[in-house]
Amino acid sequence: MADEKKVQNEFLMFRDKPMVRCGNTIYYGDMRDPFVVMLSITSTKPLGDTEVADRVVVQLLSTDQDASPRERIVKKSEKKGLYAAIDIGEIWLKRALQQAGE
Repeated sequence: MADEKKVQNEFLMFRDKPMVRCGNTIYYGDMRDPFVVMLSITSTKPLGDTEVADRVVVQLLSTDQDASPRERIVKKSEKKGLYAAIDIGEIWLKRALQQAGE
């Protein structure tokens, strides 16, 4: 329980799962779970004074260390906009974790 609270304090949480950004890549989910979602922002567009994500590649990844990088990709799609990408990624992750018994 203390580890869970520590994770919640260190990372941005979205629907009870950690979300971590590194450059144009966002990881959504707990690396201790069997699956996580990787969102790769491939293009941006200007909106006022800021740049917003335009095209985002969504991948549902297995966290199995023994699998090759190619075998880790369970599902993949490209979405227009970050909201649509997070939405489908969260659905995939939820379903995959339920099937895995999490």
